[in-house]
Amino acid sequence: MSFNLEPVEVFEKFYEITKIPRESGNEKAMSDYLLKFAKDRNLEVIQDELWNIIIKKPGTEGFENSEPVIIQGHMDMVCVKAEGVEHDFEKDPIELEVEGDFLKAKGTTLGADNGIAVAYALAILDSDEIKHPPLEILITTQEETTMDGAATVDGKLLKGTRLLNIDSEEEGIFTVASAGGATIETYFEYEREECKKPGIGILIEGLKGGHSGQVIHEQRANANKVLFRILEEGRSISDIKISKISGGTKQNAIAQKAYGEIYTKNPEGVREAMEKIASDIIDEYEVEEPGFEISFMDVDLESCIDEKATNNLIDYAVISPDGVMSMSKDIEGLVESSLNVAVIEQREGEIFVETSLRSSVDSKLEYIARILKNLAKKCDARFVISNTYPSWHFEKNSKLRDVALESYKEVFGKEAVYTSIHAGLECGMLKQALPDCEMVSYGPNMHDVHSPKERVSISSVKNTWELTKKILENLK
Repeated sequence: MSFNLEPVEVFEKFYEITKIPRESGNEKAMSDYLLKFAKDRNLEVIQDELWNIIIKKPGTEGFENSEPVIIQGHMDMVCVKAEGVEHDFEKDPIELEVEGDFLKAKGTTLGADNGIAVAYALAILDSDEIKHPPLEILITTQEETTMDGAATVDGKLLKGTRLLNIDSEEEGIFTVASAGGATIETYFEYEREECKKPGIGILIEGLKGGHSGQVIHEQRANANKVLFRILEEGRSISDIKISKISGGTKQNAIAQKAYGEIYTKNPEGVREAMEKIASDIIDEYEVEEPGFEISFMDVDLESCIDEKATNNLIDYAVISPDGVMSMSKDIEGLVESSLNVAVIEQREGEIFVETSLRSSVDSKLEYIARILKNLAKKCDARFVISNTYPSWHFEKNSKLRDVALESYKEVFGKEAVYTSIHAGLECGMLKQALPDCEMVSYGPNMHDVHSPKERVSISSVKNTWELTKKILENLK
């Protein structure tokens, strides 16, 4: 598509980024692009073993001796496509379209989270007119999965004492603290039994999904939890055995779709009970999930997993908490702790359940993880905790925060606000490497990130561009 969007210098950079594969864990091509970008402009650049990129640019006239400023974002994106859309994220460019004030993709995630930060950074590097202190552009990898990129950044390579993270998604709100988190993995071993009989298929689809930190308070339905609630209802009528089961695609996204096949000796009674509870569940989410559909079908089974494993899995998934666990006592309306039963994956000999855990209170995160560990033990499941990342704690006194708020008022003539978010930001990780660095996070208006409905406000991208330039000017 031809770009006539303002600011042209930002959207042209973003368009180039959308041509490059950059799913989490597959960022080398994007990293190499940034490496070449810097070398072509004779800028100092460092590429580390995890493909993180640091690009350094001297301060402009009058800013040469100012304290360096770090501009930070991540190059990877969540890759999700809508039902029926053919797209290979390993090679196909993201197809863009404009709808009113929004830039979006055709049937896939857009990747403005966080490609727009990369575009801002590249536009600043290419500009001879923007006033700024010495800059250190830090673009990390694997933010959407493990945060290993930020976790392995060598703080000795950076001299900046102020960091602008452009990975927030609501204009006029500066994020100054964030939740910590972990991934909980549970593994249920099973024996495969021959079961060449008719069975019942259950399909849950049409749910909104979305980022499991940022929209968890909206009480959107989780397809995985819905499926197991239906299976529990069927099990209350007669014994069942699972034949196939799957749900969700990403550990940081609320599951939009789930599917299961079961065998039972009482198919009529079990199906009737499941259909009744399915109707009730759809009614429960009438407002939040207008596209919610649950379908039942006759299927021919080849085999089933054993009854003990079936019961252990259902017990775990039904009892496991999901959604908001507690609200913050310090910030009104902010989620403090939450869980998201994100992925159900059937493998040979085992079923894998992946749960995303978040909390802004480290002790509560540890306590909730222990609850799941005890539950897994009682359900004969193997328990693994991984991808832990620290929370980013609020600093009562911050000159950088003051400059950011003052800059916003200077540009737009109104007050901005600051808050904490119930999601992990790389600032928490980077604080480990840069303990004396002040940090603030902001960004343009984005909606439905991590889903095929992801979109970014074009006017807000422009506003954030003007804000970024003013902050840099005021950090002399």
